[in-house]
Amino acid sequence: MFDALSERLEGIFSKLKGRGYLKEEDVDLALREIRLALLEADINFKVVREFIARVKEKAVGKEVLDSLTPGQQVVKIVHSELIELLGSKNEKIRLSPNPPTIIMMVGLHGSGKTTTAAKLARLFKKQGRRPMLVAADLQRPAAVDQLITLGAQAGVPVFSSRETRDPVELSRASLQKARLEAQDIVILDTAGRFHIDEKLMTELGRVKEAVEPDEVLLVADAMTGQDAVNIARSFNDRIGIDGVVLTKMDGDARGGAALSLKAVTGKPIKFIGVGEKIEMLEPFHPDRIASRILGMGDVLSLIEKAREAVDLKEAEALQRKMTEESFTLEDLKDQLAKIRSMGPLENILSMIPGLGRQLKNVQVDEREFIKIEAIINSMTPGERREPQILNGSRKKRVAAGSGTRVSDVNRLLKQHREMKRMLKMFKGKKGRLAGLPRFMPF
Repeated sequence: MFDALSERLEGIFSKLKGRGYLKEEDVDLALREIRLALLEADINFKVVREFIARVKEKAVGKEVLDSLTPGQQVVKIVHSELIELLGSKNEKIRLSPNPPTIIMMVGLHGSGKTTTAAKLARLFKKQGRRPMLVAADLQRPAAVDQLITLGAQAGVPVFSSRETRDPVELSRASLQKARLEAQDIVILDTAGRFHIDEKLMTELGRVKEAVEPDEVLLVADAMTGQDAVNIARSFNDRIGIDGVVLTKMDGDARGGAALSLKAVTGKPIKFIGVGEKIEMLEPFHPDRIASRILGMGDVLSLIEKAREAVDLKEAEALQRKMTEESFTLEDLKDQLAKIRSMGPLENILSMIPGLGRQLKNVQVDEREFIKIEAIINSMTPGERREPQILNGSRKKRVAAGSGTRVSDVNRLLKQHREMKRMLKMFKGKKGRLAGLPRFMPF
């Protein structure tokens, strides 16, 4: 996400940071380029104008122009203003002091509302809560079946009814069910339309009035740019919303919706969808997103993803195996699975400061992970523990069983040997791997 904008800003800032002295005209020229980059990123014109005005006010001050690193000072100001533009801080879901907390999901058809409801339920379940999904979209064919399927993937119960076509009646019944079964979060998946109309708004208004939700979250497609901002403004004006979930952020190279939404509507972005998989929903952190836009990485999100993928006991057991040089192919397969569970590898690498820029044009083929897993699965337990016993005939069997070639098997074995050699080099004085944090799943 934000690839196009990040690339433009990096080029502008590299010119600034390459100079030891800046004049006010230099800052003005850079700001004109930044203004054009923001407009090309489909950011609201008024938002861009106000943003540039705030940056200029701070950037042409004497303390900036006379500093030892004026270019870096300007970047720091832009970073600070981007954080402010995106909403300053992470806005969490307001939890009711008297459970259940009721979250009403609204949005247009095709925005990813049903999938997002299931993703949000999964997120709450991982936090130790007891969420329940409610199939209150009685307009779209198969919407109920879709939510039931997604609920099963998330391991969350779904309340539905074939006896009524009234979403208000169904929503009221779901609250009774939640209270009886001590579900502390209720997430209502409501109906959508291809466009905003009176019928849709009337129905959503009736549901909101009946259940009195603690949060009304609008689900909007980031790929639609300023349309997403206009939709958010319309929903807020008609029924009132508390926040926004922007979906398909992984496909939005410009970022206009994310950078305009808070300033235009006054409502915060609370979550972003970064992929189709059920686990690919992230809390929206303005400071981290601003750092990603400016190519500074996002180490905190990387750490959180790593901690989610592996627990401390597993990490300590893995570290012992590494220091004792007993890191097997089975261990390698487990670690690759954990890395894949953290999301697309390109996204993970982009969170490492400086690395995303170097890998901008590198295509990561995740099918290689699948191939490695297939090869290891085709080995016997003994071969995984002691790969040195794999002779020619065994390698042929493994290749045939995994649908690969013997050369693929040989390449994997070589990579495993090289990995063990490198781990031996990193071994610290006290038997610990220097420089490898305990929380990292590799």
